[in-house]
Amino acid sequence: MNSFFSEDNWINWVDAISDNHYVVIDNILPHAVLNDLKDCFDKQREEEQLRKAAIGTLNQKHIDPSIRGDKILWLDREGAPAPILTFFDLAEDIRQNLNRYCYLSLSGYEFHFAHYPVGTFYKRHLDQFQGRNNRMISIILYLNEEWKPEYGGELKIYLEKEDVTIMPTFGRMVLFKSDVLEHEVLETKHDRYSLTGWMLYKPVGLGYLP
Repeated sequence: MNSFFSEDNWINWVDAISDNHYVVIDNILPHAVLNDLKDCFDKQREEEQLRKAAIGTLNQKHIDPSIRGDKILWLDREGAPAPILTFFDLAEDIRQNLNRYCYLSLSGYEFHFAHYPVGTFYKRHLDQFQGRNNRMISIILYLNEEWKPEYGGELKIYLEKEDVTIMPTFGRMVLFKSDVLEHEVLETKHDRYSLTGWMLYKPVGLGYLP
């Protein structure tokens, strides 16, 4: 599979992740592909396929809207429509290049659609579970057309020196170290859509999350 991006792109992005633990990439996919992804998302939402997201893992999972208010749908390559397959091709390209440049030994990934209705948020957290630390790189692709600052819903990343807030604008992708950066989704005043997931290190005997 040919890479989506040049070697120079990857060197710059890897340098940013190495120096700052995160990178923001705009216009990650062609506008037409992003529109098709959003259409897939809308179809699933209209068919009420999304479910309230839980916190915790395995037998400790529970729903707590005071911490997290999004609705999600896990994605699978098998039987997926063309736009989702294109995204999974992009994810595979990211996995291979992170392994190439960062020596991470990533063996897979998991992704879901995430819809934050008006008034919802996700409080400050780390993308790791106690006793389960195979999430290495967090990835968010935003699917919000014509997003305005007054809508809120920014991704806030907590850094050692100065925190950053990132607007969830259409076609923007954020990659960051799952085990290093605490972050939160600030309260949104407009329906907020993303495709969110993780690059995984999967030791022998460790299964993927359901």
